[in-house]
Amino acid sequence: MDNHEEQQKRGIYLLPNLFTTACLFAGFYAIVAAIRGDFTTAAVAIFVAMVMDGLDGRIARLTNTQSAFGAEYDSLADMVAFGLAPALVMFEWALNGLGKFGWMVAFIYAACGALRLARFNTQVGIADKRYFQGLPSPAAAACIAGWVWVGHNNQLDPSLLSFVGVPLTFATAILMVSTVRYHSFKELDLRGKVPFMVMLGLVLVFALIATDPPIVLFTAFLLYAISGPVFTLIQLRKHRNERAQSK
Repeated sequence: MDNHEEQQKRGIYLLPNLFTTACLFAGFYAIVAAIRGDFTTAAVAIFVAMVMDGLDGRIARLTNTQSAFGAEYDSLADMVAFGLAPALVMFEWALNGLGKFGWMVAFIYAACGALRLARFNTQVGIADKRYFQGLPSPAAAACIAGWVWVGHNNQLDPSLLSFVGVPLTFATAILMVSTVRYHSFKELDLRGKVPFMVMLGLVLVFALIATDPPIVLFTAFLLYAISGPVFTLIQLRKHRNERAQSK
């Protein structure tokens, strides 16, 4: 093996890791913004981290630049952006006044985010790619950031912030480590051709988001979080009916 090959083996791919770094930066900046009291910026930064996280893996696959380093780096960046950042932003915004109970709820969320990522890493190549086991940490973070964004922009009553913030944080934390299945949408082929109506639908989606980004995004990700338990209940009822018919 010559020196050039050794350098290639030791080096890292720049393009996908740039997006991973951007995800990490956005998550870290969300924490800084929350500490400064700029909660709108903190919430937006978490959504930016989601976009960067969605791009790094797809770019790595499209450019054939996947690597073990990239996978590990992505997981660590996700822990900051979708584990620590949402927990600390919610704590600074709505849970700070609840004393020990408030920071314990925030810690439970962060811990469940870490457990969710660790479990995901151990199931790569084994689990059904059509589904996620447990609520994905970016979607959970979007629920938290969405509620912060909605509440801060609309200047909701402070008592309502904690009243919704506590169960929302706890519920999303539990859903992350649950065995509830969520559609991954990984079967979508972004490189293939799509009907014209699909493009029209995407334009309408962007227009809908633009009307009121906080409410639309929060509602969309909250519905996604609820879809898992609903889908599971439907599947359980279907299996019960099949068993009853087979007897």
